[in-house]
Amino acid sequence: MQRKLKRIIAAVLLLFVVAAIAVYVVYNEPLPTGKSGPQADALALKMFNAVNGEAFKNTRYLSWSFRSGKHTYIWDKTLGKAKVSWDDITVNLMLNNPERSYVFEKGVKINNDQRREKSISKAIKLFNNDSFWLVAPFKVFDSGVERSLVELDDGTNGLLVTYTSGGSTPGDSYLWKLQPNGFPISYKMWVKIIPIGGLEATWDDWQLVSSGAFLPKSHRLGPMNLDMGNVRGFNSF
Repeated sequence: MQRKLKRIIAAVLLLFVVAAIAVYVVYNEPLPTGKSGPQADALALKMFNAVNGEAFKNTRYLSWSFRSGKHTYIWDKTLGKAKVSWDDITVNLMLNNPERSYVFEKGVKINNDQRREKSISKAIKLFNNDSFWLVAPFKVFDSGVERSLVELDDGTNGLLVTYTSGGSTPGDSYLWKLQPNGFPISYKMWVKIIPIGGLEATWDDWQLVSSGAFLPKSHRLGPMNLDMGNVRGFNSF
């Protein structure tokens, strides 16, 4: 019986490996080479303006959720802090001085250094990832960002953006596909946390928030729907 079970497990593992290799071969794309310069910067500015980038810069508060509400956020851009919550944990995250952050579990402040540092580290990673899905079009002129033009299959130009510093995974690249007016349609990703390069996520479900910026309500990534929850951008409570 044990020998038969081992054979079944081995066969299943082999099928899984073969399927993974097949998916990689079919869907993996190499990172394209783009041309940097004024034209790339102009296309980036066109996208930034299309989603009302100046209004975003003047937006003080952002709130949203991620993973069907499992992660929730309230971000005060002016003060550089964010309230990050998941499960029973809430971190009042000081983005510029994380060591000064406060951690609570079920409303009770955590003072244990190890538990506190672990929660702060997780909050930073969650915030970096989940906020990117909200504000990526506004980050194309951040420090350490490289911009270049890539000709797409349909003959239009895409905007390749590489983040050489900052965030949790510097070196990640995104190829934006844009409407003629600069509004984002989707991007393809070359990121460390996904082994397959060139996976495409939509950026076509937008809303105009009260502060005047356009922010996404959801994304599609393959069969997955990434719901951003009740997205808000405002300047006073």
